[in-house]
Parts: sequence; C-alpha cells; structure tokens
Amino acid sequence: MPSLETELDAIAAETGFAGVVRIDRGETTELAKAYGFAHRGYEIANEVDTRFAVASGTKGLTALVVVSLIEEGLLELSTTAHSVLGHDLPLIDDGVTVEQLLAHRSGIGDYVDEDEELDPNGYVLPIPVHTLATTEQYLAVLDGHATKFAPGERFSYSNGGYVVLALIAERASGTPFDELVQRRVCEPAGMVDTAFLRSDELPGRTALGYLDIDGAWRTNVHHLPVRGSGDGGIYSTVADASALWRAFLGGRIVPESWVREMLRPRSDASGRRYGLGFWLHESTDVAMLVGSDAGVSFRTVHDPEADVTHTVVSNTSGGAWPVTRLLGERLGTG
Repeated sequence: MPSLETELDAIAAETGFAGVVRIDRGETTELAKAYGFAHRGYEIANEVDTRFAVASGTKGLTALVVVSLIEEGLLELSTTAHSVLGHDLPLIDDGVTVEQLLAHRSGIGDYVDEDEELDPNGYVLPIPVHTLATTEQYLAVLDGHATKFAPGERFSYSNGGYVVLALIAERASGTPFDELVQRRVCEPAGMVDTAFLRSDELPGRTALGYLDIDGAWRTNVHHLPVRGSGDGGIYSTVADASALWRAFLGGRIVPESWVREMLRPRSDASGRRYGLGFWLHESTDVAMLVGSDAGVSFRTVHDPEADVTHTVVSNTSGGAWPVTRLLGERLGTG
C-alpha cells in the first residue's frame, strides 16, 4: 500500500487542492504539508503556518467562551436569550435558552438557513457585507426571521443561533466578542495565530478564499461578512487547531467537567451527533469541528482513544473534503 503522504499528494494533484494538512499523534506531528496558493494572482504559495478562515469551525470557540462565562457565573445554561437581549430580536421565542442555542435546538429562524440548499457561489446576505464588522451590527440580518419550531423540540443547525450567543456573551460580560475569544480561548490554548481578521485588510501569511465561478477563480470578499462573529469567520492555522484540542481536552480553557458536558451527545444529526459546539462521531468518542462556506472548507478531528488529531483546511469551497475523507479512512476516524 502506498504511504499516506503519497496518497495525499495524489489526491491533491488530482483535485487541485489548495490548503494545509496536519496529523498529530500525541505530542508528535507526523505530517504537516501545504499545497497550492494562498494568493493566486501573485502566486504566493500556502505554507504550513498560513492562516485560513475556518468558517463554522469558529462555533467550537464560541461555545467555549459561553461555557467559560457560565463557569464564572455570568450566565447559566438555563439563561433565556431575551433576559439578556431585552427587546432586540422579538421573533425569538421567550423560552429559548443558552443551552438550546449551543445545541442547535432553539428553533429560531436563521439568517443563513442550512436546511435550505445554498449555492456556495451565491450572494446570500441581504445587506452589504462590509456593514457586518461587529457582532452588534449582525442585528440587521438576525432580525425578522420567524420561529421554525418550539424551543427544544429537535435539532436544526443554526448559524444565527451562534451569533445570538456571541451577542449574549458580549452583553453579559461587557466585552467585545473578539476580545472574549482571544482572552478566554486563544490565550490559554496558546493559539497565537488565531483571530477575527477583516477580509478586506488581510495581513501577510494569510490565505485569500477563492470560488470557481465559470472557470475563473474569484475571491470571496463580496460573499461573506467582512468580519466574522459567533457562527464563523475566524482565521487560524493547523498548528492552532491542534493546540485547541490539547488545551480543551486538558481542561485549560474550561474545567474537565465541562469538557465532558460539551462532548455529551444532545442530538443525532446528518449521520453524526452533536454536543455543545462540537460535532461527534455517530458511534465513537471522536469529536470534530467543521467549517464550510464560500471559499472556505475546514475539518479538524480528534480521536481520544488513539490520541490522533488531523486537520485539513482549504481556501476553496470544497477543497478539504476529498483530503479529509482519505484521512478518516486511513486513520480510522470516520
């Protein structure tokens, strides 16, 4: 059988993969390799320490911020959204709680509804993306969406729910959400290259996101909020993804009792299970964070039994999926 790296190279060549792959076993990095371009116009290559947007991979960090505020006593799982938001977002049911938002069981209407088929090349936001630079500014797109079902009734993946959580975290703590993520997650985890960057002023060593539109590669700067919030949009590296797993599972971000609670399945969903902010394998203890958006694809997986972490990130809409599928098959993480 060919080596895993040989197979990765073959898939990368076949699919035109642009991104980075990393595999860790315990404290040892077994493979870290970059492919393709971070900037196609200037032919700047991706490197293993290139920063990429990770889309909904952000939700795990949002959940950790909220749980840290619960641990501090500023919130509870039973805190209702409206007890913090007041008269904002009046269509959210009065009974919706922080726990239901974390578990995607709130039933609130979603501003980017993934129960509907979305075109990754489409323009899905109803307002100019440059006006979405702070969490409070997301009120303009969160408002006006009718309740889908009664709180707690079932699972329905909700992007809007995680922006609502970011709003709740900001207002309960009096601190901007991006600062909460830095102080409560990135700093204790040693995630030195993770931050909410503006897509229209990306610094060096950061990949642009690309979409293949009618055979032309165009950046995603007109497709996504100029700066992310609780549901997505943070930039990170494969090394920081590994650091997040070590810190989270080691109890350095929230206590280990909360780690167990966040990884306790709440719902069956799309052939997997879901806890609080983390996707879970359908039958094992494997946990993962997944991100998919215009010009972004990301998956980081941790298998606690084998102590293996693998991360794939790409600056194209679907580039990560063939690569991460191979890793799941070869490493037994599904």
